[in-house]
Amino acid sequence: MSSKPVDSRISERTIVPAHHDPVRIVPLQRTEVLFGVGNAAATAGSVPNVTYRDGPLISAVEVFTLFWGSAWKAAAEQSLMHDINVFFDVICQSVLIDQLAEYSVPAFPIRRGQRIGSLQVQTPPIKPSVSDTAIQHMLQHEIATNPGIALPTPNTLYFVVLPRGVRVTMGGAASCQAFCGYHNDIAGRVFYAVVPYSECVGCVGDMAPFDALTSTASHELCEAITDPIPGRGWYDDLHGEIGDICPWKTKRVDNYVVQLEWSNRAKACI
Repeated sequence: MSSKPVDSRISERTIVPAHHDPVRIVPLQRTEVLFGVGNAAATAGSVPNVTYRDGPLISAVEVFTLFWGSAWKAAAEQSLMHDINVFFDVICQSVLIDQLAEYSVPAFPIRRGQRIGSLQVQTPPIKPSVSDTAIQHMLQHEIATNPGIALPTPNTLYFVVLPRGVRVTMGGAASCQAFCGYHNDIAGRVFYAVVPYSECVGCVGDMAPFDALTSTASHELCEAITDPIPGRGWYDDLHGEIGDICPWKTKRVDNYVVQLEWSNRAKACI
């Protein structure tokens, strides 16, 4: 577990809403929808080249999962929750993270990380449609009041996983209509990703639902490491982040389906 300095707990009153930089998402499969900018990854004749924008990176990621909603109490969902946690245990220590080392900078050398904990969140009760603002408020509340949650550090990445049947809305867009997952920050100090458990065709395609979930989660994990404040880490003004360039191109790492990520060095999705 990460250390918890007393003076680092963030009060709800001290966190301001996230900035309005482009928030990068996992788009629906076989669409050209991206949030904030167009799907320039599909633009013919354009070679991606992400460049470093002098913002923070996550050097050794410390994933903390939050499973929001009473639905996670069911036996079948407890099994799914366990499987998701094991996925992060494995992937944070895998070659998928090793390949991100090419994006290291002197202040932020990227190396393997770990999952540092997990929490089931029961209050406030989750609704069938939940906004990104509500997710931010939930995170702020848990950080400020719950001793069971890891406190935010430069390496902490909260993954909010939502139960089946819950739609996420953000900026006029909705999961299963425009996106399958996303990552964002709160005031440049709290880094988080959101993964709805979506079983719609646009977010699953021809994959098993769990494989689609791990593909989405790996996309957001790698992008959050290399661009935790969207647009201020490694970014391409036309193509976006390293996962945006390679949507729905997958491989297996330690038997888990993960998305390919753009490599400047290889000039390819790897």
